[in-house]
Amino acid sequence: MESLPAEDALFTFLETLGIATKTVRHAPVFTVEEAQAARLGAEGGMPGWHTKNLFVRDKKKRRALVVAEESIKIDLRTLADHIGLGRVSFGSADSLRDMLGVEPGSVTAFGLFNARVPEGEEPSLTVAIDKTLLSGPVVNCHPLHNAATTAIAPDDLLKFIRACGYEPLIIDLS
Repeated sequence: MESLPAEDALFTFLETLGIATKTVRHAPVFTVEEAQAARLGAEGGMPGWHTKNLFVRDKKKRRALVVAEESIKIDLRTLADHIGLGRVSFGSADSLRDMLGVEPGSVTAFGLFNARVPEGEEPSLTVAIDKTLLSGPVVNCHPLHNAATTAIAPDDLLKFIRACGYEPLIIDLS
């Protein structure tokens, strides 16, 4: 399976930041369970933390990308308190495409590459990272599509997010 042009641009951006990654290609996955099965079939496995990502909005149309460890149960009612928004619901597929340039089932922290904030402007999106992801050696995310998984060091993930113009909000979802 070959890489996609958007993925190639993402990897070029990561290289310019001095960030090393390792990508494993697999069949497209749409759920945590499918991703877990894909990991079992990957040669050498895919060690480290694996993410689940939520794209949410409140009634004022403020949006957030929440990146959490895949096994954490997230209650949308309490999530709003953690990220400083009103009561949240899932963002629409159109809004997801417009803001992060990804399809439903492919939500990823790497989507921020498509939502880079121009210098001097304020981000229109809150980015929240569960602190669990920062406690291990590797975080695994989709590279703008769900037919591959890319491993990145936690500090490099934070570096990437900041290079896209966001200051990540570190939250405790456990």
